[in-house]
Amino acid sequence: MERSSVFDMIGPIMIGPSSSHTAGVVRIGRVGVKLLGGVPDTAEITFYNSFAQTYEGHGSDRAIVAGLLDFDTDDERIKQSFDHAQGKLTYKFRSIGNASTKHPNTIQLKLSRGDKKIELEGESRGGGVIRISHVNGFNSGFTANLHTLIVTTDDAQGSIAFISDVISHDDCNIATMTVSRKGKNDIACQIIEMDSGIHEITLQYIKNIKWVHEVIYIPVIG
Repeated sequence: MERSSVFDMIGPIMIGPSSSHTAGVVRIGRVGVKLLGGVPDTAEITFYNSFAQTYEGHGSDRAIVAGLLDFDTDDERIKQSFDHAQGKLTYKFRSIGNASTKHPNTIQLKLSRGDKKIELEGESRGGGVIRISHVNGFNSGFTANLHTLIVTTDDAQGSIAFISDVISHDDCNIATMTVSRKGKNDIACQIIEMDSGIHEITLQYIKNIKWVHEVIYIPVIG
Protein backbone atom coordinates (compact mmCIF):
# COMPACT_ATOMS: atom_id res chain seq x y z
CA MET A 1 0.00 0.00 0.00
CA GLU A 2 1.28 3.47 -0.91
CA ARG A 3 1.86 5.64 2.13
CA SER A 4 0.73 9.28 2.09
CA SER A 5 2.08 12.21 4.05
CA VAL A 6 -0.25 14.46 6.00
CA PHE A 7 0.91 17.19 3.63
CA ASP A 8 -0.87 15.40 0.78
CA MET A 9 -4.22 16.32 2.34
CA ILE A 10 -5.19 19.22 0.08
CA GLY A 11 -8.45 21.06 0.76
CA PRO A 12 -10.21 23.93 -0.98
CA ILE A 13 -8.57 26.71 1.03
CA MET A 14 -5.60 25.14 2.80
CA ILE A 15 -2.93 22.49 2.70
CA GLY A 16 -2.04 20.41 5.73
CA PRO A 17 -3.49 18.27 8.46
CA SER A 18 -5.39 21.00 10.33
CA SER A 19 -6.41 24.60 9.90
CA SER A 20 -4.93 25.70 13.22
CA HIS A 21 -1.56 24.07 12.59
CA THR A 22 -1.23 25.07 8.92
CA ALA A 23 -3.60 27.71 7.53
CA GLY A 24 -3.53 29.85 10.68
CA VAL A 25 0.24 29.51 10.93
CA VAL A 26 0.73 30.52 7.29
CA ARG A 27 -1.41 33.61 7.88
CA ILE A 28 0.66 34.62 10.93
CA GLY A 29 3.78 34.39 8.79
CA ARG A 30 2.21 36.51 6.05
CA VAL A 31 1.32 39.21 8.60
CA GLY A 32 5.01 39.28 9.49
CA VAL A 33 5.88 39.83 5.82
CA LYS A 34 3.43 42.74 5.57
CA LEU A 35 4.72 44.34 8.77
CA LEU A 36 8.30 44.04 7.58
CA GLY A 37 7.60 45.20 4.04
CA GLY A 38 8.80 42.03 2.32
CA VAL A 39 10.13 38.52 2.82
CA PRO A 40 12.60 38.57 5.73
CA ASP A 41 16.28 37.77 5.40
CA THR A 42 16.34 36.09 8.81
CA ALA A 43 13.71 34.74 11.18
CA GLU A 44 13.79 33.46 14.75
CA ILE A 45 10.61 31.43 15.25
CA THR A 46 9.45 30.38 18.72
CA PHE A 47 6.58 27.93 19.22
CA TYR A 48 4.83 28.03 22.60
CA ASN A 49 2.77 25.56 24.64
CA SER A 50 0.82 23.08 22.47
CA PHE A 51 2.66 24.23 19.37
CA ALA A 52 5.99 23.54 21.07
CA GLN A 53 5.05 19.86 21.30
CA THR A 54 3.45 19.39 17.88
CA TYR A 55 4.94 21.86 15.42
CA GLU A 56 7.13 19.32 13.64
CA GLY A 57 4.63 16.45 13.49
CA HIS A 58 1.75 18.67 12.37
CA GLY A 59 3.76 20.62 9.83
CA SER A 60 3.59 24.00 11.54
CA ASP A 61 7.32 24.45 10.89
CA ARG A 62 6.78 24.16 7.15
CA ALA A 63 3.67 26.33 7.38
CA ILE A 64 5.39 29.25 9.14
CA VAL A 65 8.28 29.19 6.67
CA ALA A 66 5.74 29.18 3.83
CA GLY A 67 3.98 32.17 5.37
CA LEU A 68 7.27 34.02 5.69
CA LEU A 69 7.79 33.38 1.97
CA ASP A 70 4.34 34.99 1.48
CA PHE A 71 2.68 31.82 0.13
CA ASP A 72 -1.13 31.64 0.25
CA THR A 73 -2.79 29.09 2.52
CA ASP A 74 -3.72 26.91 -0.49
CA ASP A 75 -0.31 27.07 -2.17
CA GLU A 76 1.01 23.58 -2.89
CA ARG A 77 4.56 24.84 -2.33
CA ILE A 78 3.85 24.76 1.42
CA LYS A 79 4.85 21.09 1.36
CA GLN A 80 8.34 22.00 0.15
CA SER A 81 8.70 25.38 1.87
CA PHE A 82 12.08 24.46 3.37
CA ASP A 83 13.42 23.88 -0.14
CA HIS A 84 11.96 27.13 -1.44
CA ALA A 85 13.50 29.06 1.48
CA GLN A 86 17.06 28.12 0.52
CA GLY A 87 19.01 31.20 -0.52
CA LYS A 88 16.08 33.48 0.43
CA LEU A 89 15.39 33.05 4.13
CA THR A 90 17.59 31.95 7.02
CA TYR A 91 15.54 30.70 9.96
CA LYS A 92 15.81 28.86 13.25
CA PHE A 93 13.19 27.28 15.50
CA ARG A 94 12.82 27.43 19.27
CA SER A 95 10.19 25.84 21.49
CA ILE A 96 8.91 26.80 24.95
CA GLY A 97 6.46 24.29 26.34
CA ASN A 98 5.08 26.00 29.43
CA ALA A 99 4.12 29.65 29.04
CA SER A 100 0.93 29.90 31.06
CA THR A 101 0.14 33.50 30.10
CA LYS A 102 0.05 32.73 26.38
CA HIS A 103 -2.57 31.09 24.16
CA PRO A 104 -1.90 27.34 23.60
CA ASN A 105 -1.07 27.90 19.92
CA THR A 106 1.24 30.92 20.05
CA ILE A 107 4.11 31.79 17.73
CA GLN A 108 6.63 34.56 18.27
CA LEU A 109 8.49 35.90 15.25
CA LYS A 110 11.65 38.02 15.33
CA LEU A 111 12.27 39.08 11.74
CA SER A 112 14.84 41.20 9.95
CA ARG A 113 15.11 42.52 6.41
CA GLY A 114 18.10 44.71 5.75
CA ASP A 115 18.23 47.27 8.55
CA LYS A 116 14.59 46.79 9.55
CA LYS A 117 13.58 44.49 12.40
CA ILE A 118 10.16 43.59 13.77
CA GLU A 119 8.81 41.34 16.49
CA LEU A 120 5.29 39.96 16.74
CA GLU A 121 3.27 37.31 18.52
CA GLY A 122 0.39 35.53 16.84
CA GLU A 123 -2.19 33.02 18.03
CA SER A 124 -3.72 30.37 15.77
CA ARG A 125 -7.25 29.89 17.05
CA GLY A 126 -8.64 27.20 14.73
CA GLY A 127 -10.36 27.31 11.37
CA GLY A 128 -7.58 29.49 10.00
CA VAL A 129 -8.54 32.28 12.43
CA ILE A 130 -5.61 34.18 13.93
CA ARG A 131 -5.05 36.97 16.41
CA ILE A 132 -1.91 39.10 16.39
CA SER A 133 -1.53 39.86 20.08
CA HIS A 134 1.66 41.97 20.08
CA VAL A 135 3.66 44.00 17.58
CA ASN A 136 7.03 45.44 18.62
CA GLY A 137 6.09 45.31 22.28
CA PHE A 138 2.68 46.97 21.86
CA ASN A 139 -0.62 45.22 22.51
CA SER A 140 -2.41 44.86 19.18
CA GLY A 141 -5.18 42.24 19.02
CA PHE A 142 -6.00 42.38 15.30
CA THR A 143 -7.09 39.43 13.16
CA ALA A 144 -6.01 40.32 9.58
CA ASN A 145 -9.60 39.58 8.51
CA LEU A 146 -10.08 43.31 7.91
CA HIS A 147 -7.91 46.05 6.42
CA THR A 148 -5.52 47.07 9.19
CA LEU A 149 -3.70 50.36 9.74
CA ILE A 150 -0.89 50.53 12.31
CA VAL A 151 0.23 54.05 13.23
CA THR A 152 3.08 54.63 15.69
CA THR A 153 3.03 58.19 17.03
CA ASP A 154 4.08 60.47 19.84
CA ASP A 155 1.54 60.21 22.64
CA ALA A 156 0.13 63.57 21.54
CA GLN A 157 -3.16 65.00 22.75
CA GLY A 158 -5.86 64.64 20.11
CA SER A 159 -3.85 62.25 17.91
CA ILE A 160 -6.45 59.47 18.02
CA ALA A 161 -9.28 61.79 17.01
CA PHE A 162 -7.15 63.35 14.28
CA ILE A 163 -6.21 60.02 12.64
CA SER A 164 -9.83 58.85 12.88
CA ASP A 165 -11.00 62.03 11.14
CA VAL A 166 -8.46 61.62 8.33
CA ILE A 167 -9.62 58.04 7.73
CA SER A 168 -13.27 59.10 7.71
CA HIS A 169 -12.62 61.31 4.67
CA ASP A 170 -11.66 58.11 2.80
CA ASP A 171 -15.11 56.67 3.65
CA CYS A 172 -13.34 54.03 5.76
CA ASN A 173 -15.59 52.63 8.47
CA ILE A 174 -13.56 51.78 11.58
CA ALA A 175 -14.51 48.34 12.91
CA THR A 176 -12.10 48.20 15.88
CA MET A 177 -9.37 50.37 17.35
CA THR A 178 -6.71 49.45 19.91
CA VAL A 179 -4.39 52.04 21.39
CA SER A 180 -1.31 50.99 23.35
CA ARG A 181 1.47 53.14 24.73
CA LYS A 182 4.76 52.54 26.51
CA GLY A 183 4.14 55.31 29.02
CA LYS A 184 2.46 58.66 29.48
CA ASN A 185 3.74 61.17 26.90
CA ASP A 186 5.86 58.42 25.36
CA ILE A 187 5.37 56.43 22.12
CA ALA A 188 1.86 55.20 21.30
CA CYS A 189 0.57 52.70 18.75
CA GLN A 190 -2.86 52.85 17.14
CA ILE A 191 -4.16 49.61 15.57
CA ILE A 192 -7.19 50.38 13.40
CA GLU A 193 -9.23 47.69 11.62
CA MET A 194 -11.41 48.96 8.78
CA ASP A 195 -14.16 47.45 6.63
CA SER A 196 -12.64 48.86 3.43
CA GLY A 197 -9.22 49.82 2.14
CA ILE A 198 -7.49 53.17 2.40
CA HIS A 199 -6.12 55.29 -0.46
CA GLU A 200 -2.38 55.66 -0.99
CA ILE A 201 -2.62 59.46 -0.88
CA THR A 202 -4.20 59.21 2.58
CA LEU A 203 -1.40 56.93 3.80
CA GLN A 204 1.19 59.40 2.51
CA TYR A 205 -0.59 62.27 4.26
CA ILE A 206 -0.56 60.42 7.59
CA LYS A 207 3.11 59.47 7.15
CA ASN A 208 4.03 63.16 6.79
CA ILE A 209 2.39 64.30 10.03
CA LYS A 210 5.22 65.53 12.26
CA TRP A 211 4.27 63.46 15.32
CA VAL A 212 3.83 60.23 13.33
CA HIS A 213 6.81 57.84 13.45
CA GLU A 214 5.65 54.95 11.26
CA VAL A 215 2.62 53.87 9.24
CA ILE A 216 2.00 50.27 8.17
CA TYR A 217 -1.01 49.25 6.10
CA ILE A 218 -2.04 45.59 5.84
CA PRO A 219 -4.85 44.70 3.43
CA VAL A 220 -7.02 41.68 4.26
CA ILE A 221 -4.91 38.52 4.42
CA GLY A 222 -6.68 35.40 3.15
